[in-house]
Amino acid sequence: MFNLSSPKLAVILLTPVLVLLLLAFIFIDVPEEKPVPVMKDELVQDPVDVEEPLEQVTIGNSVSGRPIEAYTFGEGDTHLLFVGGIHGGYEWNSVLLAYALIDQLTATPSLVPQDLQISVIPSANPDGVFAVLGTEGRFTLDEARKVTDTTGKGRFNINNVDLNRNFDCKWQPKSTWRGTPVSAGTSAFSEPEAKALRDFVLKKKPQAVVFFHSQSNAVYASECQNGILPVTRDIMNAYARASGYKAVDIFDAYEVTGDAEGWLASINIPAITVELATHETIEWEKNLAGIKALFEYFGH
Repeated sequence: MFNLSSPKLAVILLTPVLVLLLLAFIFIDVPEEKPVPVMKDELVQDPVDVEEPLEQVTIGNSVSGRPIEAYTFGEGDTHLLFVGGIHGGYEWNSVLLAYALIDQLTATPSLVPQDLQISVIPSANPDGVFAVLGTEGRFTLDEARKVTDTTGKGRFNINNVDLNRNFDCKWQPKSTWRGTPVSAGTSAFSEPEAKALRDFVLKKKPQAVVFFHSQSNAVYASECQNGILPVTRDIMNAYARASGYKAVDIFDAYEVTGDAEGWLASINIPAITVELATHETIEWEKNLAGIKALFEYFGH
């Protein structure tokens, strides 16, 4: 007769049960907790605190006294400049795209080739941003998507001047936007925001400048009186090929005078305009590919 109180017997009887429990634990289909999907654009909402840029300076102030800042990375001799938000809150995604670039270069400074120096001005019209979003400095994608500037009030500065008509290339007091007359200021560079960008360019003497806008879904070359500079066409095509945007030599939907890109062409600095496809997205992967293509073009 078995002694049921025997420890050995208890182990023998319990072993099959333990094995079955172990097999059940291994093979049972336990639902896996999946991460909440995140939109790529939402990755740029918060600053990346990894390394400081080589230089962060205030290059000027808006009519209302809000700072216009430039962030610089790398120490090379060839300088590239990227500018967002010249049309303020009307094109707030161009500001977020510029901040996304700042975040990328902060997180991965090795992205900048040794012979390049990269400057980014994320918001060239901070008063225009404030007019729509009611915020100063950085803002999030969620904050921006709660507002819609259907009238274009955030496009202009506090003096109601279209800053991208206030530069010294074919300047005239009245210009156009979508066929509608707009103020271009009292003279070329009459506005402090345009002066700040002009002075920064003349000080840094970049080899090329890229402006972020929306929403024509293309990359445009620049010209003033003497046609398109050869390097301008090169970098327009390089950015377009890498990003997938259409390359367009001349914006001809309506007449434009006093634009920043044209002024740069007049002083022999290649400049292109990258127009995002909508007013609500930054199309980060496409634009990062275009930016890298420019780094490759100018880097060695």
